[in-house]
Amino acid sequence: MNKKMLDDQASTDEDNKKMLLEKDEKYLWHHISTHNPNPMIAVSGKGSWITDADGNQFFDGMSGLWCVNIGHGQEEVAKAAYEQMKTLAYFPLIQSHVPAIKLAEKVNEWLDGDYKIFFSNSGSDANEVAFKIARQYHHQNGEPTRFKFISRHRAYHGNSMGALGATGQAIRKIKYEPVAVGFQHVAPPYCYRCPFGKEKESCQLECAKSYEDVINWEGAETVAGIILEPVITGGGVIVPPQGYLEAVRKICDKYGVLMIVDEVICGFGRSGKPFGHQNFGVQPDIVTMAKGITSAYSPLSATAVKKELYESFAEPGADQHFRHVNTFGGNPVSCAVALKNIEILERDQLVKRSAYLGEMLRQKLDPLIDHPNVGDIRTFGFIAGIEMVEDKESKTPINNNKILQVIAECKKKGLSIGKNSDTVPGFNNILTLCPPFVTTDEELDFVVNTIYDAFDVLNN
Repeated sequence: MNKKMLDDQASTDEDNKKMLLEKDEKYLWHHISTHNPNPMIAVSGKGSWITDADGNQFFDGMSGLWCVNIGHGQEEVAKAAYEQMKTLAYFPLIQSHVPAIKLAEKVNEWLDGDYKIFFSNSGSDANEVAFKIARQYHHQNGEPTRFKFISRHRAYHGNSMGALGATGQAIRKIKYEPVAVGFQHVAPPYCYRCPFGKEKESCQLECAKSYEDVINWEGAETVAGIILEPVITGGGVIVPPQGYLEAVRKICDKYGVLMIVDEVICGFGRSGKPFGHQNFGVQPDIVTMAKGITSAYSPLSATAVKKELYESFAEPGADQHFRHVNTFGGNPVSCAVALKNIEILERDQLVKRSAYLGEMLRQKLDPLIDHPNVGDIRTFGFIAGIEMVEDKESKTPINNNKILQVIAECKKKGLSIGKNSDTVPGFNNILTLCPPFVTTDEELDFVVNTIYDAFDVLNN
């Protein structure tokens, strides 16, 4: 291609980009952000990389939105969707279909338990289902006064009104309150900023014991369940101390409170095990999941409920069954995509790969703790959070402009990373990493080296 042809092609591409931006501004409402007049317009993805409308490539350091675990551009997933669309594109789960049956069996296998699986569309949906099931279960179990749920400050459980009630992020609720009633919150297991003023040596798991306090203060006969992620992810990658989840499980058992574990981000290998709670040796009563179930190739979520809980819904009675329906929940195409996604995770040993990459990431990031603006580095499986501060002594959260500088510098160098945004006033100061499991060793070096280089902007 001669120079004129190249110039003409560049001019055409620029005109197309301008047209797209104009239409974006005219028609599109972006998620969780003010309108950006110059957004990155993604056009393709392959492996751990995204290509934008200008032809620039970026390493996807957040797997989209904590979800593209098997990486972009997996053609066999697209083929699975295509074949299912040809066979049966839609059928409601008021009855049944083959992909849903197979997927429910496979999810149960990964959970290593005895669960009934209810399919929905998103993590918010999955948690809404969990809350309704828990309340109805207690009602049918002779305890109709149990309707409250205990969550944690800094936690995120979804955008719908019930899930937002469980969410412990004040900024997410501004101008939407009052949200659903019946939700209480306890302090997070935040060792770097311990709400109880403890150090590692003096910790008595006060953060776990606070559940028991709230249960007693509210009246155990009013509490239906607690909901928690194995690790608070979007709220700052807050990893609990050893023994925390086990202690919470014992408190739930003591007071007849259901334990709901939100595995929307931590599930399907992200933690280095099939599900995050399996790192702590606890078995939840209800497990919610989304994102990694299809690696975001198609919308799908699930609420897994222990068989013994389900039994009360199977008893005769006009209003005994679970009166909840979701038009697209458990769509045959999404279920087929999920099955192929899980097949790839198993075949390519990507859960094991996630554990390895997570350990390598932790080791490679460790020296960054010496930077004057790094207060803490927290990892869980193949997730990392870098808490940025003005100085180590005061632990004052870093100015937002500085953290945005680091993110912008990474992007200049071809790396897209995240931060906790719109969470807790004054504490949106944590850089986040959540790369695909197909990341190579060389790509991981690129990620870490780019982050180190990006921190140099704070020294200038």
